[in-house]
Amino acid sequence: MRDIPPLNALRVFESVARLKSFSKAAEELHVSQSAVSRQISLLETYLEVQFFHRDRAGIRLTEVGQQYFDGIRPAFERIVIATRGLTAQVDDEPLRIRVYSTFAARWLMHRLPKMQKAHPDLRIRITTAVAPVDFGAEKVDASIQLGRGEWEGLDSQFLFSDEMRPVCKPKLIAGMPTGRKPEDVLKHRLIHSYYRKQDWPEWMASAGLEYSIEEDPFMLPSSLLAYQAAQDGLGIAMAQTRMVEQELRAGTLVYFCEHTLTRDLGYYLVTQPDSPRESKLTLFRQWLVEQIG
Repeated sequence: MRDIPPLNALRVFESVARLKSFSKAAEELHVSQSAVSRQISLLETYLEVQFFHRDRAGIRLTEVGQQYFDGIRPAFERIVIATRGLTAQVDDEPLRIRVYSTFAARWLMHRLPKMQKAHPDLRIRITTAVAPVDFGAEKVDASIQLGRGEWEGLDSQFLFSDEMRPVCKPKLIAGMPTGRKPEDVLKHRLIHSYYRKQDWPEWMASAGLEYSIEEDPFMLPSSLLAYQAAQDGLGIAMAQTRMVEQELRAGTLVYFCEHTLTRDLGYYLVTQPDSPRESKLTLFRQWLVEQIG
């Protein structure tokens, strides 16, 4: 005797027997009523029995159908209990967000206390990396990434554009006339970030200036260090304007000139479709958009 019938058909049978209706089972399972009927016929043919009496009043279980339903119902109930327990455990875990270190330190971290106040049950665990996210290989619920919003098979929420403008210590421009031009940056040391090597060349090109990175540039491992070097008076750094908002408000950094480059790239919140953490991701997504707005 074959011990395990087709599981999809078995699931359909459990739903029909429990609800005592083909139409209600179809609604619960999000399939057509004819699909439910096909699965029941498949199961009856497979087991060589008849599970339901069909008449004008509706359907009712045969004696063997009732016996079979009584036998499998506890198994389905245990599955429901186990699934609810697992879901509750997953829901209780922190939301795992993967970001660039500069984004975390300069934009996200100092805003998190506001989020904790607004959503005390929403816990966040931050990890940092530069490489594109791989949801299949990493235990991550969402990633904030720079790009054009084109990640195949993933959902993306636009946050803000990649806008660049040179910044420096206020003392560096003390005594200089207002209305400084882009070419005036060439009179000073330019601070480069290793992972954003093209920022200076692209900004220069957008200002109509010819420029190539010198043979031995003042290159630092990250934008975080580049901004710090500018604060310490070591030169001019090319800043992502959203990442230096606190320093500009505090006056520890100032814009060197007015010229700004907005690239055709932006920061996006990238997630998997139909994530089991979708309810918490929705809260986090809405909070991010509120902060940006």
